[in-house]
Amino acid sequence: MSSHTHPIVARFGQILISLILICATVWGSFALWYQFPSAELGKITIIIFWISFGGFTCWRLWNTRPHGQAFAAFSIVFVVLLGWWSTIKPSNHRDWADEVSQVVQAHVKDNQVTLDHVRNFNWYSETQHDSQWDTRQYDLNQLVSADLILSYWMGPKIAHTLVSFGFNDGSHVVFSLEIRKERNESFSAIGGFFRKFEAIMIAADERDIVRVRTNIRGEQVYLYRLNVPQKDLRMMFLNYADEANALANKPSFYNTLISNCTTIVYDLAKLISTTLPLDYRIFLSGYLGEYAYDTHLLTPNYSFQTLQQRGHMNARAIAAGNNPQFSTLIRQGVPGITQARGTP
Repeated sequence: MSSHTHPIVARFGQILISLILICATVWGSFALWYQFPSAELGKITIIIFWISFGGFTCWRLWNTRPHGQAFAAFSIVFVVLLGWWSTIKPSNHRDWADEVSQVVQAHVKDNQVTLDHVRNFNWYSETQHDSQWDTRQYDLNQLVSADLILSYWMGPKIAHTLVSFGFNDGSHVVFSLEIRKERNESFSAIGGFFRKFEAIMIAADERDIVRVRTNIRGEQVYLYRLNVPQKDLRMMFLNYADEANALANKPSFYNTLISNCTTIVYDLAKLISTTLPLDYRIFLSGYLGEYAYDTHLLTPNYSFQTLQQRGHMNARAIAAGNNPQFSTLIRQGVPGITQARGTP
């Protein structure tokens, strides 16, 4: 700062630059922890150096004159860090965990859609399962419903979001954007901000992807019938198919905040209804059901409390077990679903 700068302006500038330095130092520390190609000791060592460098730069800012050189040096190193960060690219070729080892791909011809690699696992525990990947065909002329499924796994504010499409023959297929874990890797919400995971679109049988949440993991799962016109159902399904193909052809990173299982539902819905408002409940996914209710996307003429209470499926799912009629049984009593086989 110039010696002629007003003291208040100079102090404000110091505070602002200090905040920038702190944010850059914290961000860089997490980026190095999750992505620096080294064993844990090497990561700790370089992070200590990075934090010390950031702290020293802040100290120079407040205790020496001039202090522009220290800030310039930090800026150069930070630009180098960003350059390294830009080299981290997503991949579809890693040693993936079994449940995300295959990428669903869609082939559309007129009204017929063929999905390769539909997951149809039989789960015995969180780590034990029979693996099976199917090729299934769907007739879009027989598409009759879409259901929003919210699975709560870490309190009331955060839920995993799935969309299940139903057909006249009683069959269902669920689309779910998920992290693509490598073998023996575990989820980290913070790591999801730092390119730790790729994203994958899973298409699955409900006895797999729903039952593992209710019966195996003990998550609390709610199902809501979406109030969507027939023409929009077709577009929704095709949008998911297009997104699946896009991720199969060009891998992308999962991001905990802006590219996750809930934001993809909003992004694809916006392609159909451009007037859908952006809302904090898109990011606090546990409240997505209330958002869908307020935007008139759920079964009308019921309170949200009723839809939520009757949509809670855990007891029905546990009772159904691996019954071939699982999809029908978990929908019993859900508003908007009146036919015996789960069609409206």
